Amino acid sequence: MERLSFTNTLALRGFRKALDLALRDPGRRRLSVLVYHRVLNAPDSIYAGDVDAATFRWQMGLVKEYLNPLPLPEAVERLAQGTLPPRAVSITFDDGYADNHALALPILQDLGLHATFFIATDFLNGGIMFNDAIAESVWAMAGERLDLRALGLGEYPLDTEKARQETACIIIKQLKHLDRAERDRQVEAIVTRSRARPPSLMMTDAQVRALAAAGMEVACHTKSHPILKKLQLSEAEAEIAGAREVLEGVIGEKVRLFAYPNGIPGYDYEQVHVDLIRRLGFMAAASTRWGVADRNTDRFQLPRFTPWDRTPTRFMYHMVQNYFRLVE
Repeated sequence: MERLSFTNTLALRGFRKALDLALRDPGRRRLSVLVYHRVLNAPDSIYAGDVDAATFRWQMGLVKEYLNPLPLPEAVERLAQGTLPPRAVSITFDDGYADNHALALPILQDLGLHATFFIATDFLNGGIMFNDAIAESVWAMAGERLDLRALGLGEYPLDTEKARQETACIIIKQLKHLDRAERDRQVEAIVTRSRARPPSLMMTDAQVRALAAAGMEVACHTKSHPILKKLQLSEAEAEIAGAREVLEGVIGEKVRLFAYPNGIPGYDYEQVHVDLIRRLGFMAAASTRWGVADRNTDRFQLPRFTPWDRTPTRFMYHMVQNYFRLVE
């Protein structure tokens, strides 16, 4: 992390002290769970919402210095026991990107930090998720407009980097909640239109094993990253149990944790899926609802949050704000 000014250092220490004073009663201790997806070599216009390695390193430096990072399984147990330390935080990654192994893992190891990696197994060993296929294809498109009216998806500008970013986001949002067969048909049509085959971005089995061998937690994120609410319950169970079986075969260990794809309660999954995760014997599960957990929070719907700020003081300011956004 680059050297902080004296003023910024005082501000960060003030944030830490404020948390300790406000939550000094052990019974009021709260767990914040960070969620990441990719860690890039350098800032990339295609993936403007993801952090680059330098940013991730200083963020993790702040987490180590000013918060109390815990492995998520330990944090879940201590949450139930009422033994969380002040400023407790856990680090998670979703989907299974290869840069999690190549870039995030060395940074975590350098700083002595632990993370949980929720992996969608169908994309291992050469796959690509539909949203990345769309983003890469839109970026590779020739011309200044993209006409997808034949697919029922409209027409979009491509004349600037911002326009391409916004176009990709709009298309991804339209396709996200389609059933998988229709979604894949639309994606393939867009990829074919771009005349550029998207690269493989996901981990191999060997990289997943390397995460586990490094002491990281390998966890389940379904097979194909579907919206569970769109599936029959039997299909949802096959997605979840099938992915866990694959991962346990890869790492030779029990897979204890789960994260709901997309992860918004009531919109992407329902109580019936929470009950399913409990019945399948998982230790806990994570959503993407913002906030923090305390002893009364459902451990099968742990909230998660990450500030997307690009300065240390604002990153920590929003981390502190989130500690007071309790989800029960």
